[in-house]
Amino acid sequence: MTAAAAPDEISETAEAQRQAKLAALRRTKFTATAALCLCVAVFAAARLYQSRWPWLGFVAAFAEAATIGGIADWYAVVALFRRPLGLPIPHTAIIPANQQRIADNLGRFIEANFLAPGPVRAKLEEVDFASLVAEWLADPGRAAGLSDFVGRLAPRALDAIEGSGLRSFLGQRALEQLGKVRIAPLAAELLIAVTEDRRHQKLFDEMIALFERLLNDEAALAVMRDKIRQELPSLFRFFQADAYLVKKIVASAGALFHEVLADQNHALRHEFDRFVIGFIEALRDSPEYAARAEQLKNDLLARPELASLADDIWKGLRDYVEQDLEAETSRTRERLAGLFVDAGRQLAADPQVRADMNQGFVVGLAAFVEGQKSSVSRFIADQVKGWDLGQLTRLVELNIGRDLQYIRFNGMVIGGLAGLLLYSTERLVFAN
Repeated sequence: MTAAAAPDEISETAEAQRQAKLAALRRTKFTATAALCLCVAVFAAARLYQSRWPWLGFVAAFAEAATIGGIADWYAVVALFRRPLGLPIPHTAIIPANQQRIADNLGRFIEANFLAPGPVRAKLEEVDFASLVAEWLADPGRAAGLSDFVGRLAPRALDAIEGSGLRSFLGQRALEQLGKVRIAPLAAELLIAVTEDRRHQKLFDEMIALFERLLNDEAALAVMRDKIRQELPSLFRFFQADAYLVKKIVASAGALFHEVLADQNHALRHEFDRFVIGFIEALRDSPEYAARAEQLKNDLLARPELASLADDIWKGLRDYVEQDLEAETSRTRERLAGLFVDAGRQLAADPQVRADMNQGFVVGLAAFVEGQKSSVSRFIADQVKGWDLGQLTRLVELNIGRDLQYIRFNGMVIGGLAGLLLYSTERLVFAN
């Protein structure tokens, strides 16, 4: 990709092109004027020697008509830009005299022919905007520059969000949306997902393991013995029946727990399945459960600690972003740059996304042009109206004046041929 030319280089190139056009215009003018003078000289010489050589009458007729045609076309060309010989002849200096009308017509012409919806959309559809965006983003240097730019804007964006009340508005909207969520059916759906493929049995296994650890805990066993001793008659306490009962209970419970853990079809597991399924159905269908869940949710949302928690989260997030962006090696900027590069590469590799993106550009830009074309027309008209008359004349003459000079050549040739034809017809008709 070539580097853009500097403004000085562009102005020097434009000036060189203007000088070249001006030199070509002067050469063409000089040649046309010289041809006209030549026609005058040939006419005078032919008339002078016609009596000696009669055939020179044809030459004189051609030169005379060519001179008249050349002068007439010179007048027509000059009358476009200025008054011929400075004389106040009506309908001359046409371009300067009609500057306002030309400006309005030019603006309307561009609006109707260049900014019409059809041509604009057709031209926009030729541009692959998405590929340009993808190529730009995929360049690591540009992506890093864009991430730095976003990083510099981020603190201002956070200030704007906080100062505009957007944060409070979003918080209130979030609470309103949470308030509309029905907790009981949602919890039932979550539990249904958990119970798929009997995954809830893992929770049952953890409960059994917890009970096993409890039976092996000396402190827990001591509490059990104390409770049993308090309930037994004195005679049984005398023979230490509490220790015997605790031992039997622990042994029986341990054996039961081992059986349950070893057998995936144990009756206790099926009882747990029925309990879970029944709870889910009640949670989903029971008005009582729904009312309790809604009351719990509303109490939670009404807690002032929730608003304080949101403020703390916002403050923590803002502090982290600002501190990280101020660091020399910002992880946020690095991640953003990587994200931009990855987005550019994925966009370049996905033709469907590029097509959709290009269509969006075409629709958006076409709508923008359609909405602004009247303003563009007025802008062009105002610019042309504001031009200096001399500048306007020089600009038009510089760009089309060379072609207009060829009209003078054509006028001399066609006029000469017409004069020659008339003279020949006259000689034939009035020969006698």
